Amino acid sequence: MGRKWNNIKEKKASKDANTSRVYSKFAIEIYVVAKQGGPDPEGNQALKFVLERAKTYNVPRNIIDRAIDKAKGSSDDNYAELRYEGFGPNGSMVIVDALTNNVNRTASEVRAAFGKNGGNMGVSGSVAYMFDSTAVIGMEGKSEEEVLEILMEADLDVRDIMEEDDSVILYAEPDQFHAVQEALRQAGIEEFTVAELTMLPQSEVKLDEEAQAQFEKMIDVIEDLEDVQRVYHNVDLGE
Repeated sequence: MGRKWNNIKEKKASKDANTSRVYSKFAIEIYVVAKQGGPDPEGNQALKFVLERAKTYNVPRNIIDRAIDKAKGSSDDNYAELRYEGFGPNGSMVIVDALTNNVNRTASEVRAAFGKNGGNMGVSGSVAYMFDSTAVIGMEGKSEEEVLEILMEADLDVRDIMEEDDSVILYAEPDQFHAVQEALRQAGIEEFTVAELTMLPQSEVKLDEEAQAQFEKMIDVIEDLEDVQRVYHNVDLGE
């Protein structure tokens, strides 16, 4: 799974390059999940997860608090959760998750982002079956053996665990996310390099130089859309 983790790191680094965009997207997501399930993360697992992920992106506390306070108030902003699926050059596959208060606008913008950059929108289910929903948790300061021992003591069996560079990366079932994090915290691990519920491709494709440049441009355009929260794909972007 090493290549998949590299792709996650590359995507995260790309998003970190534009912090104002990242913070804006998190503010909307936090507002939506707090509005839906309540402002207390202990009683709202979806909010708890988003806040954990926000920490790995260094989202300022004031942005988080403002979004939660807005959810507590009388705001009637309504957002729909949408998933689009599509194709890029040479059989590449893309999943786009969005939160929007204008479905028609978002659908039009995502369709245009695909179509103007060598891709095309697919129907629901045309791509998602080739991806697996996965919890990915990364940390530094522990070896693979030490992390395995922590998980064994907590009676947790994850999909995969590996060392890469100075990090240990865990791949687990989505419903194990909080249990795994809690076990690691109990063992003294407080900081995580990644804490994501993501969609990992079952296999990856490599593109030639021209197709990859076109694909990366398409992904950049999609990710820049105001309503798009996350983008997943099956392209091996290389080193």
